Amino acid sequence: MELQVTNSPFNQEQVELLNRLLPTLTDSQRVWLSGYFAAMNGVAGSVSTGAVPAVPTANAAPSVAAISKEVTVLFGSQSGKAQGLAKKFSKKLEEQGFQVTLSSMSDFKPNALKKVQTLLVLVSTHGEGVPPDNAISFHDFLHSKRAPQLDGLQYSVLSLGDTSYEFFCQTGKDFDKRLGELGGKQLAPRVDCDVDFDEPAAEWMSSVLSSLSASSGSSSAAAAGAAVSTASAPESEFSRTNPFQAEVLENLNLNGRGSDRETRHVEISLEGSNLQYEPGDCLGIYPENHPQLVEELIQAMGWNAEELVTINKNGDKRSVREALTHNFEITVLTKPLVEQVAKLTVNTDLNGLVAAGNEQELKAYINGKDLLDLVQDYSLKGIAAAEFISVLRKMPARLYSIASSSKAYPDEVHVTVRTVRYEARGRERYGVCSVQLAERVKAGDSLPVYIQNNPNFKLPESSDTPIIMIGPGTGVAPFRAFLGEREETGAEGKSWLFYGDQHFSTDFLYQIEWQRWLKDGVLTRMDVAFSRDTDQKVYVQHRMLEKSKELYQWLQEGASVYVCGDEKRMAHDVHETLAKIIEQEGGFSSEEAAEYLSRMQQQKRYQRDVY
Repeated sequence: MELQVTNSPFNQEQVELLNRLLPTLTDSQRVWLSGYFAAMNGVAGSVSTGAVPAVPTANAAPSVAAISKEVTVLFGSQSGKAQGLAKKFSKKLEEQGFQVTLSSMSDFKPNALKKVQTLLVLVSTHGEGVPPDNAISFHDFLHSKRAPQLDGLQYSVLSLGDTSYEFFCQTGKDFDKRLGELGGKQLAPRVDCDVDFDEPAAEWMSSVLSSLSASSGSSSAAAAGAAVSTASAPESEFSRTNPFQAEVLENLNLNGRGSDRETRHVEISLEGSNLQYEPGDCLGIYPENHPQLVEELIQAMGWNAEELVTINKNGDKRSVREALTHNFEITVLTKPLVEQVAKLTVNTDLNGLVAAGNEQELKAYINGKDLLDLVQDYSLKGIAAAEFISVLRKMPARLYSIASSSKAYPDEVHVTVRTVRYEARGRERYGVCSVQLAERVKAGDSLPVYIQNNPNFKLPESSDTPIIMIGPGTGVAPFRAFLGEREETGAEGKSWLFYGDQHFSTDFLYQIEWQRWLKDGVLTRMDVAFSRDTDQKVYVQHRMLEKSKELYQWLQEGASVYVCGDEKRMAHDVHETLAKIIEQEGGFSSEEAAEYLSRMQQQKRYQRDVY
């Protein structure tokens, strides 16, 4: 829209200048100017006649509190979700005219915290209440005696977690509590998100933006208060909230005849999706519940399987059978779920279980049980389907480390999935996604998928850097992607793989590929541990100790270390083994060895994809 001399207070020269300038301004520049002029009006009312407010130069920060407000956004992220949200929100803040410092907690200098006036923390909780790897050092600093008083700080926390874990969102709760103890003031209340985090995360962002704009008197407060979308805006239209229906190209069992394990290698087409990934990223798959469990639950509750029930806030409806199959989680009990179900019934035993003071009994009860157990144990038949289903948690996607390089397999993605089957309380139990892949998915079928980027598990920037990969069982999946990538790019750096499973003859996943890469020099060396082939169980950490001198030499040469697999046992044992090797071969104390590993993590030379 052009200014005209006849309907403006400007002369001809000014109009021409404005008409050349205004169309070139970005949204953030327009916001800056509106705030600047608002501040000029404020200054004009408080100074003597003739005083002229200083005009900021091109290199100077604007003088308006709302526009020059500096915001520090820190993230702690294991799989990349919190980091992705932090990036999106930082962009939104910049669009509103704020000056944003975005940083991983591991890259942020703790001593700079006392200079920060506005701090936004986005952090996940790893496992049972543990900070993600890149948040450990900052978490430790904040809870140490070296942490400064933060009386001038305003802050807010977005916490990501999973209610199936006892210490739900514990890391976010820790940060929120500690920042308050150090004198900080909440800018907006902490929000704790379950696995379905989009809506609560968007509400938190809108709340923070509104508070920031209100506290700084920004003229863009109305715009800031608008809803903030957490949906990704990548090249592809497909995402976690809009998965791609991908065709399955191949579905093979990697284990040999006679193995008591079943590991599926699934090849999936991404053709037409424009989904992009790098080695280290994950594939999200939305699974279906086992049809037998769905039918048993419907029968136990006495529901009509074809009755329509609401499945989301938009009011969309599906039959009870379809909703329980596709939309809701029924294989895991959580404390919030049991508490919500208890409100739907007058069952005194169930209400007693969730009563205050019985937390340990509730924790013991929900361990390893599913929704059918709860229904049968407390005779819940009679609760209306619509009422019962309304309190269920949405079906979360299952994340699998990608086992392919897109350079080696364009328009494809491969995953390695171990099938979970066991019996408990006289009934067969199934891994939701793993058994679906093993029993009910064949080539030609489709799966709803998306890419979960993981910036915290990536190959070194330099292809000459040596890499040490430790991945027993299905933990070896991303290293198939790593080596496929290095083969395609002609990387010169050395590579060393530690791999383990139960039996050499039946459980050596991708054996032919490792042997080919060893022959071609893509893989420099490989050490294996098959725990059931010897009288004494041997694991990858034992092989690491046997090669401790060479392994330490690789570390001294700048090698990056990658660990993928079970967090509770394997990853913990491998970490302890690495510390022991550094202590033993480097002549360090245990404290110095721990510091050595900590520095490696900060330098991104020690990365873990553990679950």
